[in-house]
Amino acid sequence: MKTVLLTVLLCVFAFPMSAETPTKSETVVLGGGCFWCLDATYRLMPGVMSVVSGYAGGTTVNPSYQAVCAGITGHAEVVKIDYDPAQVSLEKLLEFFWTIHDPTTLNSQGNDHGTQYRSIILYASDEQKTAAEKSTAVAQKKFSDAIVTEIVPLREFYVAEEYHQDYFSKNPTAGYCRFVVKAKVEKAKKVLGQK
Repeated sequence: MKTVLLTVLLCVFAFPMSAETPTKSETVVLGGGCFWCLDATYRLMPGVMSVVSGYAGGTTVNPSYQAVCAGITGHAEVVKIDYDPAQVSLEKLLEFFWTIHDPTTLNSQGNDHGTQYRSIILYASDEQKTAAEKSTAVAQKKFSDAIVTEIVPLREFYVAEEYHQDYFSKNPTAGYCRFVVKAKVEKAKKVLGQK
């Protein structure tokens, strides 16, 4: 009997059961120019659990970066953001979206031109669609030009090639990162109160 009791106690203290529940996550897919910029800036946001660069909004199945850049797929460069809604709301993620790119320029951001660089929100539910529409209406008051961001249903998200993932932190001295991504990261830090 003592042996059984000792074994039970040993198991209880050696392998305590966790009272924590798994973190619930939600996902949103956004595009606003080069995905390297969105990837780097959303990684700074508290409550964001992961950011994956990819392609969405087009018709080609399993597109390559070269095909997307050639403008033959209909896809935009986008990021899939998994976030903890207990830490950050979809509304906050969208509010941040309007500050880190120019949603008033059709099919371009800075020197990047083409439909793959368009501003786009791809919704996965009616709730996300409503949130995107409300957020756009609020953001429009801050811009003198009309917002041209597409709000469309997410049909499929294709993960971009591995070398695109977390590109800025892996390639901080690359020309595009030094001159474009870094400036957006610095702006994002100010918006988030991190600098």
